[in-house]
This record gives sequence, C-alpha cells and structure tokens, in this order.
Amino acid sequence: MSKKSLPPGVDAPRTLDGQLCFALYSANLAMGKVYRQLLAKLDLTYPQYLAMLVLWERDGITVSELGERLFLDSATLTPLLKRLQVAGLVQRARGTRDERQVIVTLTDEGRALRAKAGDIPVDVFCAMDCEIDQLRGLKSQLETLRANLIEHNDR
Repeated sequence: MSKKSLPPGVDAPRTLDGQLCFALYSANLAMGKVYRQLLAKLDLTYPQYLAMLVLWERDGITVSELGERLFLDSATLTPLLKRLQVAGLVQRARGTRDERQVIVTLTDEGRALRAKAGDIPVDVFCAMDCEIDQLRGLKSQLETLRANLIEHNDR
C-alpha cells in the first residue's frame, strides 16, 4: 500500500511500536514461548506439532500436500519429517501409483500422541487470556491478512 492510498490525514507509522509487522512478530515470539513450554513434554517442536496436527486430521497425505497446508517448502519440510520419522511418529514411503510422490503416514505411536497433546489448545487459550469471540475475530482477520499478502506476492 503506498502512502497515496492511505486515508486523508493518516501517516504511515515510522516507529517500531507503530509497525503492524512488529506486533505480529513479537506476538509470534510470545506464542512460540508458550508452545515451547507445552510441547516440551511431547518432545516436539512447534513446526513438528503443526505437521502432526495436519496428519491427525488427515493421515496418509503426500509431502507436497502437507507442505501446502503448512506453507512450507520441501527443503524445510523434509528434515522436519525425517526427525518425526526418527522419533517413531511417522513413516514416509513412495506412492504406489506415482513413485515421485512421498506419502506420510502416522505410526501407532504418532496416533497415540494425539491424546497426549489434547489439552494444548486449551492451555494456549488460557495463556492468551482473551475472550473467545475476540480470538475468533483475530483469527479471521489474520487469515484475511495472510490471503491478501499471498495474493500480493503472487502478482
């Protein structure tokens, strides 16, 4: 957005605290710290937890589908999945119909981990100390922001 498109009388913020990007960044850091503490008991990193969430929703997806859901490229996703495989939580195998595809499936241990992770969303909600309607609105606004930024970058 150029300064010309700002509403009349509104200047672009020039200070750190005036930057939306810094508010998002610092909130992400704080959220990451909450998740790190909660995920330590599961021996998962936050990106690994996100991958497990996707697999708990839909087991047996391709690496590329998982990457699309998480907005991660294969260079980032491959080592993450390798660590999950070494931990005994997932298996990776070539597709039977298309050997170029790699299918990721949960192991029994990976499926069992879901129950152990069950309270994490509640614990995070409590840590945020906001009303549920505020959080729903914020999530919706962030999803719109993400979509707009992706569209802008794709131009």
